[in-house]
Amino acid sequence: MRSKGLLALVVVVLLLGMAGCAGCSAYNRMVEADEMVARAWADLQAQYQRRADLIPNLVRTVQASANFERETLEAVTNARARATSITLSVEDLSDPEKVRQFQEAQAQLSSALARLLAVAENYPQLQTTEAFRDLLVQLEGTENRIAVARRDYNEAVRRYNTLVRRFPTVLVASLTGFAPKQPFEAAESAQEAPEVEFDL
Repeated sequence: MRSKGLLALVVVVLLLGMAGCAGCSAYNRMVEADEMVARAWADLQAQYQRRADLIPNLVRTVQASANFERETLEAVTNARARATSITLSVEDLSDPEKVRQFQEAQAQLSSALARLLAVAENYPQLQTTEAFRDLLVQLEGTENRIAVARRDYNEAVRRYNTLVRRFPTVLVASLTGFAPKQPFEAAESAQEAPEVEFDL
């Protein structure tokens, strides 16, 4: 009788130990996936910052061209100010509203830049300026890097969300505070790099 009780106790302890190990393993996998999202988000933010840093030089170069449309330059400057004023931490990536505001601001900046480049085509003397052409090449490269970083971020979020929603890791996630993250769903117009054409 005693040996049956002892055996039952050993079985319970072993089951609890295995459940604890499985829980620790699930937790560690979620931590790793969360870190991948954080790294991908930092890379994406760095590319957005690079683009924001190029804009003042682009605006100054364009301003040097006589009679350039002031309204277009102000729209770019204002869109840049709004885009750089909205910052998200990794914890904010679980808040759909904050992510939407960030995406909206970046899309407005992309749109303002596209308008600036379209208007710049009407200024042949600007198109031949070496500084302007260099800035356009840098901007195009940055837009391409943004597209790659956005794709990498979305893939990291997809893997993380799959992990925290899958059974049985969903149980560990709910107990330890791992919430799903929001992917970056930019508007179609924001998905494409601005067209840059040189009339040489």
